[in-house]
Amino acid sequence: MTLDLEAKKLLLRKIPHGLFICGVSENGEVNGFTASWVTQGSFDPPLVVMAVRAEGSSHGIIERTLKFSLNILRADQKELAAVFFKPQKALGGRFEAAPFKLGELGMPLLEDAIGGVECAVLGQVSKGDHTVFVAEVMSAHLNKDGESLNLSSTGWSYGG
Repeated sequence: MTLDLEAKKLLLRKIPHGLFICGVSENGEVNGFTASWVTQGSFDPPLVVMAVRAEGSSHGIIERTLKFSLNILRADQKELAAVFFKPQKALGGRFEAAPFKLGELGMPLLEDAIGGVECAVLGQVSKGDHTVFVAEVMSAHLNKDGESLNLSSTGWSYGG
């Protein structure tokens, strides 16, 4: 069996993705990244499923703390998503681009996003170059409802 790499790339990029800012915190340091491989996994309990690049610095923080936040961006926040998408040399610098507060679990929640949830990791599967984390939503904070940012509207592609 042969895999048509061009067809695979095109078809996998057709899977719709939102864009979120995943926030982490450890020993008083906050960090975050733009996440696009995110979905709801269960109603009861409320679960989210997120794939995280294994070599990223936030990956290790999630594994050690078993917590993260997901901030839902407004449709007009492409530039903010770009700040968190770019590689950085040190932890924390990305959150200088947007005001945030720490939630009940101590995770960073953006004040200018639609809102955010704080999650506790229940399990993980490490395969390939990403780890899939399954986490329970422990707190939810709504700032102001609106249209959310999605990957296709940015002209960017991630995956495939």
